[in-house]
This record gives sequence, structure tokens and C-alpha cells, in this order.
Amino acid sequence: MKNPVTLQISLAPSDFRHARQLLPHQIRTWRDQVSEILLTVDLHRSAGRFSTHWEEGRKQIFELARSIEGAQVIEVDYGAAAMQRVANEFFGGNAPVPVKDFRGGPYFSYFFALSQATFDHVLHLDSDMLFGGGSSSWLEEALADQSTDAKVLFSAPLPGPPTEDGQLCSQEASRLSGKPHIHDFDTMSTRLFLLSRNRFSQKIGALHQRRPSVRSVIKATIEKNPRADLPEHLFSAAMQEHGLIRREFLGTSAGMWHLHPPYRCADFFSKLPSLVNRCETDQLPAEQRGYHDINESLVDWSEARTRLRGNRWWRRLLKR
Repeated sequence: MKNPVTLQISLAPSDFRHARQLLPHQIRTWRDQVSEILLTVDLHRSAGRFSTHWEEGRKQIFELARSIEGAQVIEVDYGAAAMQRVANEFFGGNAPVPVKDFRGGPYFSYFFALSQATFDHVLHLDSDMLFGGGSSSWLEEALADQSTDAKVLFSAPLPGPPTEDGQLCSQEASRLSGKPHIHDFDTMSTRLFLLSRNRFSQKIGALHQRRPSVRSVIKATIEKNPRADLPEHLFSAAMQEHGLIRREFLGTSAGMWHLHPPYRCADFFSKLPSLVNRCETDQLPAEQRGYHDINESLVDWSEARTRLRGNRWWRRLLKR
């Protein structure tokens, strides 16, 4: 069933290595449930890990996006007029909106993408999300749930493949009584969410920009990124102030669930085609059930962890 929802997926040149496998998977998962597919491509390069493999991915990411039949492909507009429109819709007119967060990760591009959607409801995905369950009615169920429960600001599929008892193994949340696969959070994640912009406007109105921790400000200064906290922290603070929640649930029948890769490494990229197939066919080990991030039962992350430890920003500063 086509719902009045825009599926919006964020892409950047550094995403190409995983997106060439995951974007077709995401489109297969959601195409029949949405009325619009919007692919936004961010060409503003920052410092840090978000800029890796940028040059080689710049051309390919556009070619990949334009290969999706029926999709609208838009480059993120950092011009003054676009900045002001985003500020008006999400920040009470307070401009400029930070271009990136303190890590060099996306900031303005999240809000720009939301502002470009045709429909009030937007289902946003980061480019590295995987899905299983394959329910063709999950989005319809999420819309119905939001319409009957005014405190739900964000909705998303279940975090990780379901456990038999409905427990989450890697996150803490409130469970609805008698409903084992429905979990409520008082925080937001920009990885994946379904949002009504009208509800945001009515319940919150405007987000308030804020600085991150002192440690993060130092990191931003060293790496020459904006001193801006993560957008999900802004949303989370507003949710808690207004008594709103994010609800993640499985849904009826096989439902819908998601997985996220916490790192990048050779083993991940070599296994990515089989990971997509295993998610789509629900062929996952018991050790992965209940975990929202892909764990060692599926991928050997040791290379990525070693590289991360050796590339901490403060280690780079000491070397300088």
C-alpha cells in the first residue's frame, strides 16, 4: 500500500562503498509503502572520518542515486536562502544553522532533506541501515499508531532482529504492557526515523542550538569543524522537555526490524552482499538477536577497532 510518506535517504561521496549494496536493498524494502523517494546528496566535505574515500566516491554516488527508478535526486543546498528556510522551519528563524556537527558529521543536511519532502510524514534513513522482516504494512501501522498516540514524535522499526521474549539486549527502553515487541525511548536517533513535520511544529516548534561537551569543543577546534552538538541531542532535549517519545516496534506478522554497522573494515565490505541477503531472508544467528548494531557473530570488527584506537583525535594532536 502506498502511504502519503516521503522516503528520504541521505547520501555522500564517502558512502559509496556501502551504498552500492545497501541503497538497492533499502529501496526494495520500502518502495511499495511510500509515495515519494527523495535521495539527497551532500557534497560539503568536512574534516575527520566522514570525509574518507570522498574523491573516488563523488562521481559514483550521483550515478548510483540516479539509477534508482522514480527517485528524485537533490544536492544539499548550502546557500543563504536555503539556510534561512531551514532555520525558519526548525530553529525559530535563528540562522545560520551549523553546516556540520563537532565530529564533521551531517547537521544542516538532515534538516534540509526534511524541508524538501513533498509529504508531511518523512521516513528518513541513513545510507548504512539494513532491514529485515519485510513487512508490507509496517509503515501503515506506524502512521496509525502516531494518529492515536499524540506523544509519539518519532517511529522506527524494531532495533535488531527480535528475540523470543521481546527483550532488547543492547538498549534500554520502556516496554508497553502485554506487547513484547514495542519499545519507547525518550531520545532520538538520526539514523532512522518516521516524523510528521506538522507534529514537530505543533508540539515543539523550534529546536535550540547548543554546544557539545568541552572535550567535544576541543575536538572540533583541533579538526576545524563547527562547535555544534549532534542534531539528535537537540531533538532528544526537546522531546524530554515536552514529554514526547520515540517508539520502535516490530509490527504484525514478520514485522520490520533494522541493523546498523558500527564500523567499516575489510571483513564488513566483503560480507556486505551476504549480510543483505541474510537480513532479507532472516538467516541470522541467535547471538545477533536483540542487538541493534551488527556484532561479532556476523562481522569481525577487530581491524576497525584497532584502527579507531590508533586514530583518536587526541593521539593525532600529540603526534603534531
